[in-house]
Amino acid sequence: MADDLRRVDLTKIGEHRYQAHNVRGGSITFGEGEDPDFTPVELLLAALAGCSAIDIDYITGKRAPFISFDARAEADKIRDEAGNHLVNIQVTFDVSFPDGEGGDAAREILPSAIQRSHERLCTVSRTVELGTPVTYLAGPIQD
Repeated sequence: MADDLRRVDLTKIGEHRYQAHNVRGGSITFGEGEDPDFTPVELLLAALAGCSAIDIDYITGKRAPFISFDARAEADKIRDEAGNHLVNIQVTFDVSFPDGEGGDAAREILPSAIQRSHERLCTVSRTVELGTPVTYLAGPIQD
């Protein structure tokens, strides 16, 4: 597989429940929201927050470790003439750093790190914001 190709394989594991597998052996279950499993929309929100969290961690972590790191991704799901989709997507980061020179440097760079992730680094949010065609096919899956 090419270094730039990303792939997830999906298997049905129950009534309206599925398991996604990545090439590294990881897996996650999800469903329609009738059980504790994440829904696909919740996975998208987690991907938005998680992608930027990793970026922010790399950028600020060079200056100081986090004391705490929490993030929330939220959106309104609507149905209109465009069909079902999310609007008012917002990702909030609530982080703290230790006192001292390193913590001060991390606090100072945090707004820039969030902005850089949003505007350039986070593949997930960039894809959502820029938009890209999605092709759906029926047929055998080729390796």
